Amino acid sequence: MPLQKELKEKVIGEYQRKADDTGSPEVQVALLTNRITQLTEHLRTHKHDESTRRGLLKMVGRRRRLLTYLRSKDYASYLQITDKLSIRRK
Repeated sequence: MPLQKELKEKVIGEYQRKADDTGSPEVQVALLTNRITQLTEHLRTHKHDESTRRGLLKMVGRRRRLLTYLRSKDYASYLQITDKLSIRRK
């Protein structure tokens, strides 16, 4: 189930760099983090849902690649978003 429209707009508004910004790495990481949290809760109750598990792993990999990109381009923003979203960093 995708993120609800209101929740998605709230996340975008909180992490966007400027008005009408929906594609910056910070926004994408925040949206993926919320979706990953939802799928993790789903998998706690439905342990044998392998297709959801595969989608979750793909999202985690995509978020990891975005964070690597953000770390190389803007380290201060990387530190800020990982602290704010409680994402472990290496």
